[in-house]
Amino acid sequence: MITCFSYIKKPRSLLILILLLSAGTLLGCGNTDKQVAATKQVIKKFNQPTILSGLVNGTDKPIRSGNISVTDTKGQLLVKTVLQDSNHFQLDIPAGTDLPVILRFYPQDGSETDQLIAVAIDPSITRYDLSPLTTAIARKAEALGGYTRANLVMAAEDMVNVPDANKTSTGFRGDPTTQYGGWH
Repeated sequence: MITCFSYIKKPRSLLILILLLSAGTLLGCGNTDKQVAATKQVIKKFNQPTILSGLVNGTDKPIRSGNISVTDTKGQLLVKTVLQDSNHFQLDIPAGTDLPVILRFYPQDGSETDQLIAVAIDPSITRYDLSPLTTAIARKAEALGGYTRANLVMAAEDMVNVPDANKTSTGFRGDPTTQYGGWH
C-alpha cells in the first residue's frame, strides 16, 4: 500500500508538500463575501439639565452686548439669552438635548455678518467661548463634513499655529518635568 507519506523520504520533499498544502489553505481563505461593518455613531446628549457658560470676545476686545442662541444642527432654536454690559453668558440647556448644538452670537443690531459660532459636541464640557477663532474652527469642521469630534479636532489643528518642534515631547526644549504639568 502506497500512501502520500511513504513517498516522502527526503526532507526536501516534505518541505514541498508542506508548502503546497499551505498554499492551498491560503487560497481557500479568500473573502468572496466581503462585508463592511457600518460604523454605528453614538448620539451623545445632555442627559440632565446643563448650564453652558463662557465669554464672547471679538478680535481685539470683549463684546458686551448682543444675542446668543443655541440651536440644533437643523437650526431649531433651543434656548437664547442677551448679553447686557458683560461678555459673560450662561444658558440653561434642557435634559435630553441631542448633541452637537451650535452656540451663535449675533450683535445687538441684528447683522449676521459679525456672527460668532462655537459647537458643543460633548456633554461633559460646559464652557464654550465665542470668538473669531472658534468661528473659524466651526466653519472649517462644517466644510470637512460636519460637526464631529474628528472634524473639529482637525479644524482646530489647522487653525492654531504651533511649531512642529513643540507638538511632541522630543521637540520640547524646556524642563521636561514641567511640560504638560509634569512627567507623563
